[in-house]
Amino acid sequence: MPKLIKRCLPVLVGAGAVALGALIAAAWVRTQENGGAMTRAVLEALPDSGVSNPVTAVLLNFRGFDTLLEVAVLMLTLIAVWALDLRLPRTEALPPSPVFSSLLRFSGPLLVVIAGYLLWVGASEPGGAFQAGAVLAGGCLLLRLAGRWNPGARFVRWAVSVGLLVFLLTAIAMPGLTGGLLQYPPASAGMWILLIETAATVSIAAILAALFVAREPEGPRR
Repeated sequence: MPKLIKRCLPVLVGAGAVALGALIAAAWVRTQENGGAMTRAVLEALPDSGVSNPVTAVLLNFRGFDTLLEVAVLMLTLIAVWALDLRLPRTEALPPSPVFSSLLRFSGPLLVVIAGYLLWVGASEPGGAFQAGAVLAGGCLLLRLAGRWNPGARFVRWAVSVGLLVFLLTAIAMPGLTGGLLQYPPASAGMWILLIETAATVSIAAILAALFVAREPEGPRR
């Protein structure tokens, strides 16, 4: 049986690659055919989305469930890494260095400001939670490498889960306000989107930094 699997594996991989290519080609053709209609639909609904950036409107309003699932997938990926329990060596702090210390004093606050800017500007320009979270994760890793930040297990778990939790609570609250899941009231849509993106920024930063460490934090689970 193992020999049969080894012989069939290249065929299965090739068939999967061909099928994936066909799906991508079909999606591209369909997008080209319907792209104009979809663009017009987004632009027509944009005034009620709460933001002026079409990408943010699609990701956080019109197709909010897609982004909800993306945050959930990131969180599940981290849980899977923790479950593997690879017993990797701990990330050791770098030796004291005046150059690195000076860099950290300058870049640390700057990265926080950049992350905040990317989060805020996402409503009208390219940016948003994923970009801000990635920048913030970089700052966290710099602090860890400098030996100046070693958060507790409870803090890490809450930071990892707050984005998905806020997203889910918002989805549950919306039917009572608008009658639909993740359908925000037009007058306050921008506030709801900013709330979700702020929580998602924290979680994305925590997840990316935790994936770098690749070890479950030690401490009580509750």
